[in-house]
Amino acid sequence: MFYEPSKGHPFTHDPLKAIIAPRPIGWISTIDHEGRPNLAPYSFFTMVSGRPPMIAFSSEGLKDTPRNARDMGEFVFNLATESSAEQMNRSSERLPEGHDEFVHAQTPAGPSQVVRPPRVLGSPASLECIVTDVVQLRANSGRELDTYLVIGEVVGVHINEAFVTEGRFDTAKAQVLARCGYHDYTVVREIFQMLRPE
Repeated sequence: MFYEPSKGHPFTHDPLKAIIAPRPIGWISTIDHEGRPNLAPYSFFTMVSGRPPMIAFSSEGLKDTPRNARDMGEFVFNLATESSAEQMNRSSERLPEGHDEFVHAQTPAGPSQVVRPPRVLGSPASLECIVTDVVQLRANSGRELDTYLVIGEVVGVHINEAFVTEGRFDTAKAQVLARCGYHDYTVVREIFQMLRPE
């Protein structure tokens, strides 16, 4: 089977988000010009550089999170896990502008050390970031899309030491949550090692 996305697809739902999976969830906290916190999940999220460490998320629509990140120049990534799945999902609800998703999702906020946005206090790991780029994406035709890519350099790392095993962050112990397309999620419970060939 072959299809061209610009011409539609023969499925009941677009399969691409299920093919590009699992995707870690960028549970992103920001603040607005008035200092009001915002918290929202983004499954279009990944690490894009190791040195310096940089992460990125994208948003279909200039929603509060990318706009706050662009305007204030900072955001915090908070690791979403199985134990925080319900709060993460609740924080995705469309709320009136300025409404505090931390309160709405019953998720305690904690102070960051380098940036102003708060972090999710119960998260096994949080990454404080300074925005380096905000890019409005274009289609191959050159048409501007209502999709925005936000890239940030990691300038501070919080790790709960309960999730460190033999000097390594224990992804399986943290039970990291990931999106698999549609309304499907998975949890990392098992990992294996494979060395790169010499």
